[in-house]
Amino acid sequence: MSTLIWVLLGIFTLYLIYSTYKRYKLVKNYSPENESDKLVLLNDKNFNKHIDRGVVLVDFWAPWCGPCKMIAPLVSELADQFDGKAGIGKLNVDENKATAAKYGVRSIPTIILFKNGEIVQQFVGIKSKATYAKAIEAMLS
Repeated sequence: MSTLIWVLLGIFTLYLIYSTYKRYKLVKNYSPENESDKLVLLNDKNFNKHIDRGVVLVDFWAPWCGPCKMIAPLVSELADQFDGKAGIGKLNVDENKATAAKYGVRSIPTIILFKNGEIVQQFVGIKSKATYAKAIEAMLS
């Protein structure tokens, strides 16, 4: 019986190592271009055009930010989920400092929810997909 426990523990350990490595590779090589085609890549020039009408969730991120990369798949899923109902975009704060400064983004990841160009809610740090989805749904109704 104890041999079986050790074998199961070994298998679990190998799985844990493999899944951690797999996640590390995804995070290390992250690029928003590889995310959902529904996701809008924002910059200083196109930002106001995209947030001025309707409900838009914007992920302020940077390539060196580990937590930003961790929530990237979640933001991509939201873009697919709310396609046609709300806009979901990403803004690289390193490349678009003017917009980040305009909205007072000092910590990342910062997620800001806009409605018709006005900030309605702001999240700093990692939150659950359900938290963001609930906020978007509240603005849509």
